[in-house]
Amino acid sequence: VQPVESGGGSVRPGESLSLSCAVAGYTLYYTSVGWFRGKEREEVACIFRNDNRIYYSDSVKGRFTIAHDRANDRVLLQMNSLKPEDTDLYYCAVDVDIRVSTCSANGFPAWGQGTQVSVSS
Repeated sequence: VQPVESGGGSVRPGESLSLSCAVAGYTLYYTSVGWFRGKEREEVACIFRNDNRIYYSDSVKGRFTIAHDRANDRVLLQMNSLKPEDTDLYYCAVDVDIRVSTCSANGFPAWGQGTQVSVSS
């Protein structure tokens, strides 16, 4: 199971980007999916299986939205009001073992290669 991220890019402060995570041949709705960033795999947002619960880190709450795009079997991260401190490599992680209960990088076994987000004026 190999998550694939897309949608990164370079924008100015205050602008928006939408990231996408998909796994070929795998239905994401029935598992938990998280977005993390940087070398430390800082948690950004997680959506738990069957849309049971959503978590946002304090640093992105109110600006980012994580959601399933069920028609295309992917998970989106809509990022609005971007700030320079949001600049980082963003990773999608998938709980293929169906056991994650918190939005922590340690719990997710399957990771994508990352997509770069750069915010600068």
